[in-house]
Amino acid sequence: MSQAALAAAIEAAEAAGLVALKYYRGGFEVTLKPDDTPVTQADREAERAIVEVLSRAFPEHGVLGEEFGGSGNTETRWIIDPIDGTKNFVRHIPLWATLIALEEHGEITVGVIHNPVTGDLYTARRGGGAFLNGERIYVSDEADLGRAFLVHAGLRPAHGTGHWEGFLRLVDATDRQRGFGDYAGYSLVAEGKAEIYAEIYPEGAGLKPWDLAPCKILVEEAGGRFTDLSGRATIYSSSALATNGRLHDAALALLRP
Repeated sequence: MSQAALAAAIEAAEAAGLVALKYYRGGFEVTLKPDDTPVTQADREAERAIVEVLSRAFPEHGVLGEEFGGSGNTETRWIIDPIDGTKNFVRHIPLWATLIALEEHGEITVGVIHNPVTGDLYTARRGGGAFLNGERIYVSDEADLGRAFLVHAGLRPAHGTGHWEGFLRLVDATDRQRGFGDYAGYSLVAEGKAEIYAEIYPEGAGLKPWDLAPCKILVEEAGGRFTDLSGRATIYSSSALATNGRLHDAALALLRP
């Protein structure tokens, strides 16, 4: 079923991309959600487009979306972020994407990440590898932390956590550091262009499963490793760490309070 599910997810992501691009290149209104994060008509309409495609292909599957919440089957469900990087979208920074993943009995089995501006399409199936625009991608084989490229999702959220001192240790231990954020950090690790990506937020106030679901399988199928900051391979945590695998334990050790 995973091949058919992947095809449906790609179709849904491309449909959402067309909706989002219409607003990105035209205009939209921005409102704030209760958590002070922005949302636009594009987010809502893109999620509706995704659900329409996936419900037609797999009516028995449930849905968990950022904008409209959860419904239906919770054992086999689609996890959806119509626009990951809404703040970039609002500022017309072309680093945003549609994220779709299939979760079956707690395991992510299919993942799609689509940036409609660049046209980049990342896909992964459990046991089937990770791909960018149809070409297989792999994490780097760098095993020396001192030569590693560290990507992070932002400094202010990390500063308010017990991992701040550990993050500074990780900065000192690595060769180069840049802040890209959102899906982009995971794609850089999966493509072997960076070795470590850390998203660090206060507990309960950070990442959601729709931010992480397809990113997790993409990194893992590219040969890397994805966990929270305690080493659990879960998308249900406020923070996340993705690496090429070889440097994961060393990064976790440095980040530990």
